[in-house]
Amino acid sequence: MFDHDVINFQVNKVPLYVKDSCTDSFNLGYEEVGNSVGVGIQRDNGEMLGIVSDAYEVVQYNDIVEQVEEALSKSGIDMTDANFDTNVYSGGAQLELRARFPAHSQYIYGGNDSVIPEFCFRTSHNRTWANNGMMGLWRNMCYNTLVSGDKLAYIYGRHTKNFNVPVFAAKIKGAAEYIASDGMAKMRTWYQTPVQREQAVDLFTKTLASRMDNVKRKKVANKVMLSSLMKTFDEENRHILGKGAYERYAQRDGGTLWTAYQAATSWSTHTDKPNTKVFREDRVRKMLASDAWQELAA
Repeated sequence: MFDHDVINFQVNKVPLYVKDSCTDSFNLGYEEVGNSVGVGIQRDNGEMLGIVSDAYEVVQYNDIVEQVEEALSKSGIDMTDANFDTNVYSGGAQLELRARFPAHSQYIYGGNDSVIPEFCFRTSHNRTWANNGMMGLWRNMCYNTLVSGDKLAYIYGRHTKNFNVPVFAAKIKGAAEYIASDGMAKMRTWYQTPVQREQAVDLFTKTLASRMDNVKRKKVANKVMLSSLMKTFDEENRHILGKGAYERYAQRDGGTLWTAYQAATSWSTHTDKPNTKVFREDRVRKMLASDAWQELAA
């Protein structure tokens, strides 16, 4: 499944030392730092990945990935033509696994916009990411990940060797089944729920583009971000509801909940920084749970 060559390295705990200014090294200093302060996490190539507590238990990526693969195999998901991506960040400090399952592809409405279930799993050696998985949807039209609500977003596993594969597999299967039934029904409803442009502005102002004005001491819109979201909203309406390239930009005064959702997930996806992507995905999930979204979806 995943590319084990990318994660074929070992990580160990090492003591910390006061930095030696002459050698510019952390582990050739004059004085060792006590374990009460913490210990270092070091790759087998000598690169330091972070500092953790002495009680932290190192689990090698290969061990974790093997268990994730076993869970996927036991979940019963059809892996015909599946795509598997193995992404390592920050020199090996963070790991992201992504798997897309085209055999479960479905159309939102009228054969115009297809989505594919996607599994994403993240973990790290520097404790920036705990073991967590997300079963979501991947949009074939513009190649972005669709962030889903809490009911199917998160699948947790402790960062230990006692990873419960059967339980993890059952959760993956349950999330996939939800996507294929209730989740798709919900999204098809969004596709047919009209949203005026002013309503989209209000939604984003109260959620994704909200910021605190420390002068006025109240939340206001981040105008740059709001402008970007609304441009994407307009483009989605033009390509999904309109004539695409044959229709001039900004000819429509409204769209749907689906195109508002697309604007949000496009924003959450289009960044090269993995930590920023995680932060943005969380913002989108909160938007879906917000009063502003629920009022439009009612």
